[in-house]
Amino acid sequence: MDIMNSSIPWNLIMPIIVLQLILAVVALVSLYKAEATRGPKWLWVIIILCVNILGSVAYFVFGRKDAS
Repeated sequence: MDIMNSSIPWNLIMPIIVLQLILAVVALVSLYKAEATRGPKWLWVIIILCVNILGSVAYFVFGRKDAS
C-alpha cells in the first residue's frame, strides 16, 4: 500500500496540519511564558494539545490574562 498514491488529498491536508502544529507550538510557548492565565495551566495544555486548532485559538482568546 503506497500512502502517497492514495486518494487522500495530501496537498490540501498538509497546510492544515502545518498550521495546527505552528499554532500549538506558539500557544504552548505563550502559555509557558505567561505568569497568569484564566484557569490552570495544566488544563490549557490539555486543551491546546487535544482540541487541535480550536484549542490554540481558545487559549489566545479566552486563556490569556492581560498584563495590566
